[in-house]
Amino acid sequence: MNLFSQPADQQAMYPEPPKMVSSKDLLYLSDMLSWNLLASKKMDWVAQTCQLPDIKKECESAQKMHSKHYDEILKFLKQNEGGPMS
Repeated sequence: MNLFSQPADQQAMYPEPPKMVSSKDLLYLSDMLSWNLLASKKMDWVAQTCQLPDIKKECESAQKMHSKHYDEILKFLKQNEGGPMS
């Protein structure tokens, strides 16, 4: 299937990140880091203060997910540090 033959409402799926990251992409990745760090901190706080076991468990799970996403984005940025930028 060709990229251009996909319906307009579907995003293209790429098997790996591009070799070059634009400055706009870099700013978006920076925002993503901030969002995931904030979400991780909020979920950690809620889990620490929550009295209900089921909700506490879900908050802990969400905190781990956001922390993992933060780590993966940071790892990607560190691997591509000093690499070609457009």
